[in-house]
Amino acid sequence: MKKNNKLKIIIVLLLAIITTGCTTTLVDENKKPVTNETTGQNLTENIICQPTDKENRKLYKENGVKIEKLPTCDEFTPTSGKYEGLWTSIFVKPLAFVLLWLGSLVGNYAVSLIIITIVIRLITLPLTQKTALQSENMKKAQPEIEKITKKYKDKQDQESMMRQSQELMMVYKKYNISPMAGCLFAMIQLPLLIAFFEAVQRTPAIFEDSFLGMQLGTTPVVGATTSTFIGYIILMLLIAGTTFYTFRMNLSNANLDPSMKMMPIMMSVIIIITALFMPSALGIYWVISNILTIIQNVVVKRSAEKHGKA
Repeated sequence: MKKNNKLKIIIVLLLAIITTGCTTTLVDENKKPVTNETTGQNLTENIICQPTDKENRKLYKENGVKIEKLPTCDEFTPTSGKYEGLWTSIFVKPLAFVLLWLGSLVGNYAVSLIIITIVIRLITLPLTQKTALQSENMKKAQPEIEKITKKYKDKQDQESMMRQSQELMMVYKKYNISPMAGCLFAMIQLPLLIAFFEAVQRTPAIFEDSFLGMQLGTTPVVGATTSTFIGYIILMLLIAGTTFYTFRMNLSNANLDPSMKMMPIMMSVIIIITALFMPSALGIYWVISNILTIIQNVVVKRSAEKHGKA
């Protein structure tokens, strides 16, 4: 139980820092964020290549950013610019380069982001498949877990609690269950989410692009006030629905700690609130990733049911 509480705290803290990192917001002489009035986007100071939008170029020059010293986005490489640490060198710049390269091929940076998301999910398929299988194994073990929980329901002494833990561990071992597996992939996704955030925010060619009427660098909370608000509202609904459903699928059977039942709701609320202030490009990444998770879980569930009947 203590391990579960610690894990939840770690996840919440990681989600809280999702919009932090190497990205620096451009501010004016009054220390207020510089905003593109047309798109409603707060501009990033430490961009890695030159913007092409006239209004953005003007705002950068007026606020002391020497964009002429930066490479154009179509000439950008992972080694462009000065060294900014391992995080930027290993994750942010290479990811930005791949997004730019693929985007130039397919003609849209949102489409390139979707393709890369699918590729990443294929690479991590063994891990995500194991997570899905854990959920199915938990269903099989559920009757035994409930029996043990009921057995020690009114016993709070240390000896009884130790016996309960030992009996539960035997059940987990019997069904090859890792209690924390349901949260594992969510934790692994966070560095990827932060890397995508950095790449989008620091690459003008990406945040200046649009997809289905949405400016990729504009947040839904700002986009909802523009003339193309429908796309942003649909995006938020997709983020909310797929996030809740994904967490519920992974954690609905984790009854070793009753407080875990609230995890899908808690995690969904945190992510939805965070998504309001994330670039739309990042919201697209999150929705596609969730949809792939749902599809995979459905396939694994049907396969497990078919195998059980056989």
